[in-house]
Amino acid sequence: MIMRRLLLPLLHLAIFAALAVANPAPTDDEVAARKSALELAGAFSNEGFKLRDGHFAGQIKPGEPRLVQVNLYAGNEYYFTVAAIDRAKKMALAIFDEKGFAVPIEDPYSEGATAAVGFAPEASGSYYVEVSAGEGEPAAFCLVCSYK
Repeated sequence: MIMRRLLLPLLHLAIFAALAVANPAPTDDEVAARKSALELAGAFSNEGFKLRDGHFAGQIKPGEPRLVQVNLYAGNEYYFTVAAIDRAKKMALAIFDEKGFAVPIEDPYSEGATAAVGFAPEASGSYYVEVSAGEGEPAAFCLVCSYK
């Protein structure tokens, strides 16, 4: 019983430490990238799109795309918006189905460190959003999703 009382707080501390390492606080650059991505995504709210909970942020280097798995539902329309800080000069997005085939996208947009693509899946399931930086230096980026 005494051993259990001693081990339980240690176990809680270990779990808390593991979560802190697994989910570090966002950097200032990631926060700035998220702000820019949300500003661009706001343009789609005029067309009835709502922001989906959550976002994906991290670092990206030119020539080293990042893949983000998302679950999408048939009957919905989606817009994916990405922004990076100014060190990334040309951002781009592509969407792939669960078998790795590129899917047709609507109204692709790319200007400097921002990009957006629209997509309406015919089937529900897992899809992959490829985020890439075509030019510039390694930089923080953020990807957000809107739907209707």
